[in-house]
Amino acid sequence: MNNEMNAPQPEPTGRSLFGGWQNAKEWLRQNLKGDIVIWIIVALLSFTSMLIVYSATGTLAYQRGGGYPESFLFKHAFFTGIGLLVMWAVHRINYTYFSRLSRAALLISIPLLILVKVAGVTINGATRWLAIPGTGLTFQPADFARLALIANLAAMLAKRQRVQYDWQIFGKMILWVGIICFFIALTSTSTAVLLGFSCFLMLYIGRVPGKYLAVMVVSIGIAGATGLVVGQRLDTAQGRIERFLKRDEYQAKQGFIAIANGGTLGQGLGKSHQRNYLTQAYSDFIYAIIIEEYGIIGGIIIMILYAILLVRGVQNINETNRAFGGLLSAGLMLSIGLQAFTNMAVAVGIFPVTGQPLPLLSMGGTSVLFTCISLGIVLSVSRGDIEETNL
Repeated sequence: MNNEMNAPQPEPTGRSLFGGWQNAKEWLRQNLKGDIVIWIIVALLSFTSMLIVYSATGTLAYQRGGGYPESFLFKHAFFTGIGLLVMWAVHRINYTYFSRLSRAALLISIPLLILVKVAGVTINGATRWLAIPGTGLTFQPADFARLALIANLAAMLAKRQRVQYDWQIFGKMILWVGIICFFIALTSTSTAVLLGFSCFLMLYIGRVPGKYLAVMVVSIGIAGATGLVVGQRLDTAQGRIERFLKRDEYQAKQGFIAIANGGTLGQGLGKSHQRNYLTQAYSDFIYAIIIEEYGIIGGIIIMILYAILLVRGVQNINETNRAFGGLLSAGLMLSIGLQAFTNMAVAVGIFPVTGQPLPLLSMGGTSVLFTCISLGIVLSVSRGDIEETNL
């Protein structure tokens, strides 16, 4: 009897659950550092992408021989999972290392961009990808070049925050931006335009005098236009602009119908009709499918999430203790934000069709990976400042 009375009693269920929550909270605190708002938004967008990609790829699976939509979902989930894992790993690296690596990465990106022009893989009529030997995978060197250019530009701007600008110093900045935009414009007009605009905003935030900014606009315009003319996308760009002005773009029309079908509250998950007609329902026009299934309310929520993400990244410019960290965070988040709002603007008919995916939501491979790397760097910037504050 005494032995029974002295035996350890089971812990109450409520206390056990509370202890489990505390342990989980402590684990998250130890492993997910940096801006918690960015973590939450990335998690929400990643979860939403699973739902919408599964819905949007039903017709694609049928067109490719009656396959199962789950196969595309599993592929997207795999790349998203890898991307989030890489983001977590990158956010634990001190962001100052990227300043040292940026010039080497920039030098590597140039031959890769040239190689795309010579031996690139063509997908949906665009030659923007390089095959990764032995894997069956492809990646866009433009994503790598964009990341390298923004990091290098942030490093150059940070070194000159207390130094008076002259044409020699500014010439080095404009040369790198012009070279990268030229090579990207050979195969992707919209990517070159968005990157050039992101760099312009970085220079503006970096307090570059107005006369230099004016020269940059002219120089980048010439470099991008030259790349467009000698590249492979001139006819495509002209055709898209003409069809946009005439409101005669097939994909855009189907997107408008999807938005009209969605109304205020949407048709419901998996009930999109226009996914059967939008050939890029899972990528370029995924925002139209989101509105069709979740309504205008769902579309506005997605837009707000991207806006908050953009603000949290850019505000590091005021909160960081180092100019490089703030400029790097702002540049990367501006690039992601501009891409997101361009995709949404195309879906609602504000811009011509560009071929830009919606970051973290569109089905993709290495594009998801490079987006997550960028977000990991932004989190590294915020993590560094938080840890310094707590010391």
